[in-house]
Amino acid sequence: MNIHCNRQALLDAVSNVQRAVSGKSTLPALEGILLKAMGSSLFLAGYDLDLGITTTIEAEVREPGEIVLTAKLFGDIVRRLPEETVSLVTDEKLNTTIRSGLTEFTIIGISAIEYPEIPSVSDGVGFTVPQNILKSMIRQTLFAVAQTDNRPVHTGTQFEVQEEELRLVSVDGSRLAMRCEPMKSKEAMTFVVPGKTLSEVLKLLSDEETPMSMAVGRRHIVLEIDGYAVISRLLDGEFLPYRKAIPQNITTTVRVKTRDLMDAVERASLVINDRIKSPLVCEFKDGKIKISCTTPLGSASDVIHADIEGNEEEMGFNSRFLIEALKNTETDEVRIELGGPLSPMKMLPATGESFLFLVLPVRLKK
Repeated sequence: MNIHCNRQALLDAVSNVQRAVSGKSTLPALEGILLKAMGSSLFLAGYDLDLGITTTIEAEVREPGEIVLTAKLFGDIVRRLPEETVSLVTDEKLNTTIRSGLTEFTIIGISAIEYPEIPSVSDGVGFTVPQNILKSMIRQTLFAVAQTDNRPVHTGTQFEVQEEELRLVSVDGSRLAMRCEPMKSKEAMTFVVPGKTLSEVLKLLSDEETPMSMAVGRRHIVLEIDGYAVISRLLDGEFLPYRKAIPQNITTTVRVKTRDLMDAVERASLVINDRIKSPLVCEFKDGKIKISCTTPLGSASDVIHADIEGNEEEMGFNSRFLIEALKNTETDEVRIELGGPLSPMKMLPATGESFLFLVLPVRLKK
């Protein structure tokens, strides 16, 4: 292999595909980036058997070929090269020489034959979504994905594609996050994408309305985003029948400024730490929300104004769950619906139901 290419284009590609490279593996090739030079382009791939990221950049290919280079070392080298142009030359012994200006490195590669085949979705069902919409939807649901769970399916987000709507749902046993957007689709389907995959997709998505595409197969999904392909396995298993968990009997409705409530919760949470799991007590009464907490470190209380209709309530919550829900509302005002001290809190936008967060209360000791 003998190629010349732009250093910045190579660096961007390496930095992005490197995120799918396995940190430690019994198969050394998986700790590397696959490079394939052909025609007038260089193909790069990172893959850890669950998640793969691939892309192609322009290159002057003087001799086609392929090689696997250790991801961390190769990335560190490219990041520090001094000139705008880079050349990569690989010999028959898999030694790869990397030159830029007067700087030269020679590193030992791995035969591309040892690199596992990256899955493809040739018979999948495809649809497109504006990047900014999908980015918002993932961001508003990813926080509620289970980090560890007896049911691995809950470590991902469920996508529900319907004729007129796309819905994303995440659950972790103590909370739920759901986000809906209008979308046209010829075929209805439901599948679960791992949270790890969505974290990487989030980094590639832009804030523009540029479309991105998805192709969904039986076992894998491929997401095409601005020249990158993200290939991921889908999670198997029965997802929580979450609709049954959404309270229908609402006895109290609260409208409050998101920033006011989040600041008050964060202030009261200062007397809570990782070793002390005392609940945050929220009292909804007389047009005010009183937030208090008592722990061995001390006590805190705060009061903010709110528009409250219905019954007075006093409830306990995990402070971190409340803060994370409020941070992901992306709205200036939220609507909170309560159905009693032991019923989950519903958090919605001030108008409509584009998102719904559920936070389970903590039973208070009287």
